[in-house]
Amino acid sequence: MTEPTDQPVYATPIYLDYAATTPLDPRVLEAMLPLLVEDGLHANPASSHGPGFRARAAVEKARAQVAALIRAEPTEIIWTSGATESNNLAIKGALEFRGLDLRGATQAHVITSRIEHKCVLDTCRYLETRGVRVTYLKPGAKGLVSPEQVMEALNPDTALVSLMWVNNEIGSVHEIERLAPLLRERGVLFHVDAAQAAGRVNIDLSQVPVDLLSLSAHKAYGPKGIGALFVRRRPRARLAPQIHGGGHEQGMRSGTLAPHQIVGMGAAFEILAREGVAEAARLSALRERLWSRLQSLPNLHRNGDPERAAPHVLNVSFEGVEGESLRASLPDLAVSSGSACSSATQEPSYVLRALGRDDELANASLRFSVGRRSTEAEIDIAAERVCKQVTRLREISALWD
Repeated sequence: MTEPTDQPVYATPIYLDYAATTPLDPRVLEAMLPLLVEDGLHANPASSHGPGFRARAAVEKARAQVAALIRAEPTEIIWTSGATESNNLAIKGALEFRGLDLRGATQAHVITSRIEHKCVLDTCRYLETRGVRVTYLKPGAKGLVSPEQVMEALNPDTALVSLMWVNNEIGSVHEIERLAPLLRERGVLFHVDAAQAAGRVNIDLSQVPVDLLSLSAHKAYGPKGIGALFVRRRPRARLAPQIHGGGHEQGMRSGTLAPHQIVGMGAAFEILAREGVAEAARLSALRERLWSRLQSLPNLHRNGDPERAAPHVLNVSFEGVEGESLRASLPDLAVSSGSACSSATQEPSYVLRALGRDDELANASLRFSVGRRSTEAEIDIAAERVCKQVTRLREISALWD
């Protein structure tokens, strides 16, 4: 007999949390299936026999597909388990290769911002325990750190700047194209977290001199558990490995590769290369449609810069409501209060607080992120339900006058 539950059961919610993760594209699944069956490409791609060579060929095809989206060379793509590992490898690896892991002699300096992904911030805090000095730049009210801020923060000991291309909570797009040449002139390594940017904004690393760039498959309709780190070869960005044991991936990341995941990432990025421009235009229109309908409510705050915004993210703060009550009142909408990687803390978004939102307003915020399966009808239903619940909660709230 089924155990009773006091949890309500809902129909499949309208999914508006694509910035947290995307569903696997059916075309990606189709590409992965031959590597998941017994008589398929199941061999270890490091093996020196026919099946191993065929598995290796599939891996290298995917490497080329990922490189093509960001206009890099295939040899500049290093496979990882995801953007979190890529960010760790880039930041720790760059410092440790240069002997800047603090054995007492060198005071290394890193520049980042207060609104980076938690894996970047936590990595920087770890480095601080090793003696590295870190500058955390405060963004402007629209969630952007300017190139001028970064350049003013440089000092002779600055070894690395780490800045995300697209913010995962508010969608603000940093001026990476303008900042990268300035850092190259100063000889400072530049790492960019592009997990939310790939396929949504134009990335051309043949023209933009970024040294290290992190990518994720599951943000781009590929499988979870696979990502990549772009490591520039000319001029060469050198890294100390964080995982030892076999010298795979040019000695930067040891471990048996997972060809089915890698092929999935390659297929997902090839689709983005082919369809990304049209998709971005459609998502941008859906985002603005949602914002237009939400504005039937008074006292809203759009978080981020509407002029420099990724096409898929809309973050809105609602005055006069309690955040937990608002989220609980929308069980048929899959939306979030911020980054999924920070949800366990139950704290108001540190990104919104860095923009100057107080705790009350930061907590009463929703991140809507649209994607490949989103429709105008879903947007209209979602807006209607949000407006209805915000109005209801304001009527009974002591926060609303």
